[in-house]
Amino acid sequence: MEIRIDKRMAGRTVKELLRSEVRLSGAMTRHLKFSEGGILVNGAHATVRYVLSEGDLVFLAVEDREDQEQLLPVSLPLEILYEDDDAVVPAKPADMPTHPSHGHHDDTVANALAYRYAELGVPFVFRPVNRLDRNTSGLLLVARNRIAAARLGQAMQRGEIRKTYLAILRGVPAESEGILETYMRRTAESVILRENCRADEGGALARTAYRVLAVSRGHSLVACEPLTGRTHQLRVHFAGLGCPILGDDLYGEPSPLIGRHALHSHRLTFPRPMDGETVTVESPLPDDMTAALCALGLPIAEKGEILERSAH
Repeated sequence: MEIRIDKRMAGRTVKELLRSEVRLSGAMTRHLKFSEGGILVNGAHATVRYVLSEGDLVFLAVEDREDQEQLLPVSLPLEILYEDDDAVVPAKPADMPTHPSHGHHDDTVANALAYRYAELGVPFVFRPVNRLDRNTSGLLLVARNRIAAARLGQAMQRGEIRKTYLAILRGVPAESEGILETYMRRTAESVILRENCRADEGGALARTAYRVLAVSRGHSLVACEPLTGRTHQLRVHFAGLGCPILGDDLYGEPSPLIGRHALHSHRLTFPRPMDGETVTVESPLPDDMTAALCALGLPIAEKGEILERSAH
């Protein structure tokens, strides 16, 4: 990161610059202080006590210098819908895990991004801001450096990152829109399954806003926004409503209309890490959800866009 010092910042120390302008955490400031070439002013090493002058060029080594260990670059199809120096937003296909795990060492979004940046000659560490279940398709937000990861994490905690999903439900909610609010916990029988519970039963608060977009043949298309980030939150909430997501074999039942649960991360809004400008990215419905909508007589348009009541 390079910063040209103007009149407003002249006379401040590097430490004041890092704290007030760049808004670095204490841990990140210490990392730069003790890294070779971590803080340079006009190409020379500088301490945090250095007093800046107008026209000085400050360089902060916030980019990764080495690739993430044990992350194998693999050439995989992965569409990139937004990218800058601080963040990248890929559109994850269904059946692609977000990150490596047991049995998935070379077929994940992380592997695909590692390959992309290896081809560009850029060191890469996988820093996902949000995650998607393997069979959920759509938008992921990935930070490209330490500062971006910290700022986007803080933005997530403040509720400044909004995610809108499209889901096909097996059933129709009684109310056309609303907020589902329960407590959610892991079931006693499984490390994977989650369930709704009472506040005094060890669960965490889970809130989901939803709106029905279309109804046909006992099914519905909904736009939904998780207001909290619990594991399987949307899947558990709609199952608890009596309207499980179509094809959800954990909280509903498989469907001949689609080979996975019909859930797609459709829209992502986030503040750009360095200047706070709002970025909105959209991903059209994939072919399998489009085909399921067609089979059910639910409205769609070309490229999976919603025809009638929009998800906006």
